[in-house]
Amino acid sequence: MTGDHYFTAEPTTTAHPREVEFTVAGRDYTLASSGGVFSATRLDPGTAVLLRKAELPSAGTTGDLLDIGCGFGPITCVLATCAPSATVWAVDVNERARQLTAANAARVDAAERVRVAAPDDVPADVTFAQIWSNPPIRIGKEELHQLLSRWLPRLAPDGVAWLVVARHLGGDSLHRWLVDTDWQVERHSSQKGFRVLRVTR
Repeated sequence: MTGDHYFTAEPTTTAHPREVEFTVAGRDYTLASSGGVFSATRLDPGTAVLLRKAELPSAGTTGDLLDIGCGFGPITCVLATCAPSATVWAVDVNERARQLTAANAARVDAAERVRVAAPDDVPADVTFAQIWSNPPIRIGKEELHQLLSRWLPRLAPDGVAWLVVARHLGGDSLHRWLVDTDWQVERHSSQKGFRVLRVTR
């Protein structure tokens, strides 16, 4: 056993490369994954609900999109596939996750449109037309609030953020906190114990 978590910057867990298969919006994906990253063996159920229930970007979507906590890149790859004219920023503290996301962007022929970065390496002047995240609830409430307080203000004036949170892990309390910090929040849908939140200015 190690002390690694999926939010460890440089995991020491043995990689054990594998592939994860899933289907979103009628398209099949086969992405590379490995130990030491979030939901290494399957598409996380919360991510699956988010990609099924939120409004995916259209083919005409342009600008910069952000995937917070990209893991091995399932959200990034779906966004890049749906919006071939957009740039997708894939952000994660986990170096192995970033490497996998870069490789998976190449698998879906989107390497030139995906910017994989550590949080501190995203240029300060970039604003986002859309922000997507299955946020890392298990880092703790205070850290989660700091994470969202860092990225949500970079939403473009007419932008939208899509978040998925398990109800039993605080989905409703996160909704209230977002409202209390002056965001417009709609519970867009609920499925399998997950809340999909649509967040705007």
